[in-house]
Amino acid sequence: MNKLRALAAASAVALMLAVAAPPALAQFIVFDPNNYAQSVLTAARELQQINNQIQMLNNQAQSLVNQARNLASLPMSTLTQLQSSIARTQALLGQAQNIAFNAQQIQQAYSTNYGAAAGSGSTSVMLASAQARWQNSVGAFQDSLKIQAGVVGNISSNSSAMSSLVSASQFATGALQAAQAGNQLLGLQSQQLSDLVAVLAAKSRADALEQARTASAEAQGQQQYKTFSTRTGYVPSAVTMFSGN
Repeated sequence: MNKLRALAAASAVALMLAVAAPPALAQFIVFDPNNYAQSVLTAARELQQINNQIQMLNNQAQSLVNQARNLASLPMSTLTQLQSSIARTQALLGQAQNIAFNAQQIQQAYSTNYGAAAGSGSTSVMLASAQARWQNSVGAFQDSLKIQAGVVGNISSNSSAMSSLVSASQFATGALQAAQAGNQLLGLQSQQLSDLVAVLAAKSRADALEQARTASAEAQGQQQYKTFSTRTGYVPSAVTMFSGN
């Protein structure tokens, strides 16, 4: 009986100790260097991929910006100014006096007042023809001076347009702006060449008409001399100066 009591007491003490004792750890934390290194490498690769994607997006954005710049139009145009200069020169050419810059009119004028026609007809007809030729020459020289003055007047506007276009070409933000500035510079050069052609044409017209007038005057003089030399001699006749009362 005493043994049973002693065993029960020992069991109770053991149970109390078991309850009062701190719990034991269920598992231990194990550090794996290989697994840690692999995880770090994987994270680094993923970060590099993200950086690459960001750089690719930046490049695409920059490409779009460059395309926008290359497609941007030049913010200025000198076309209207050049057309106005050309129109002024053409208007002066259209004001040509007597004989215009027209092949048909030139042919008609030469058939009427120049060449063989200058030495034909009566004296009054030849004098009228000589007067017409003189008026043609004077008018042509006047037309030449007017065209030269008009072309000189275009110099200031052309200089302003050239300065603007050169500046626009130097500060162009894209290929299209540079190309458009270059095209407008070529247009300005063409306008200046047109003015030069107009001046040369007017001057050549005046010179040609004056040379033709000189040649026609020689032909007319020969005809007048021929007419005078074939006349009969002078026959005197009585002339009453004052009528008697």
